[in-house]
Amino acid sequence: MSECVLEPGTGKAIELLKGQVLRIEQVEGGQCVDFNCFNLHDYKEFMHTGRTRTLYGLNPGKGCFMWSAPPRERPLVYILEDTAGCNDVMFPRCSAALYETVYGMPVHTNCQDIQAEAQREYGLTPDDVHDSFNLFMRTGVDAAGNLFIDRQASKPGDFVELLAVVDVLAVPNVCGADVMRTSNFSIKPVKLSVRTASAEELARVPPFTPGQGNRTPADFRNSRIKADRELKRDSSYAPAFTNVPIEYRDYPVALSNDEYQLLQSLARRDLYGDDEGAALRDILFSWWEARFLNRPAR
Repeated sequence: MSECVLEPGTGKAIELLKGQVLRIEQVEGGQCVDFNCFNLHDYKEFMHTGRTRTLYGLNPGKGCFMWSAPPRERPLVYILEDTAGCNDVMFPRCSAALYETVYGMPVHTNCQDIQAEAQREYGLTPDDVHDSFNLFMRTGVDAAGNLFIDRQASKPGDFVELLAVVDVLAVPNVCGADVMRTSNFSIKPVKLSVRTASAEELARVPPFTPGQGNRTPADFRNSRIKADRELKRDSSYAPAFTNVPIEYRDYPVALSNDEYQLLQSLARRDLYGDDEGAALRDILFSWWEARFLNRPAR
């Protein structure tokens, strides 16, 4: 349907309608691309790396959704193909302040400013830029728990294809980091193209059924977007928090002698002391996480 080349230092806001596919392709290889998207019909719904990271880990790829932020929390884009297999949702976008404070460069290409300029075509401000999905960016966590960025190995012709699940404003940009390993110490062009997904590709997208927790502005107590920047108290405000006041109940749990001995051996005395009820609750939910969330037991 369309194609263009993003030159270094630039980005592009693209209307990507439901069922259309955006291919982001390496021209020379080794180039990170920051990606953001908004609901085309409500810019307050946007891609959220935090929810995406929670569901798929630190390096999502083919077969993963890009989710919108709470309270909407629904798929916006589906990663249809990913030939390089290295993406990141840990690191925030680079910014002018980063290059000035860390590298002593007060004027430098950076993803915050590139995103802001690309989104300005649709009336959005720099405040509307949010943390990006870092395509082709190789990252990890070392043995000491420190995050790291490594050189990437994407080649010319490698690509990521993103299928719009709803109408979105897609905003890819060439990452401006040429003084770090993000794009192998350089910035290079990337190719963008848009096409219509095939029936077979659409069938590959897992179905999503909104639940009660996927809220839209129709569910908000206040759905009006603030037009002024100053914050002022609403004198008519009355708090209406969920399940407040919290009600606590004690539930007796009968244990056999063997079960009680097992509790004694597993109880986290360092956390709960002699509170056996709290220790048992910890064991129960730790088991539940390992059984149903595939998280390692601790």
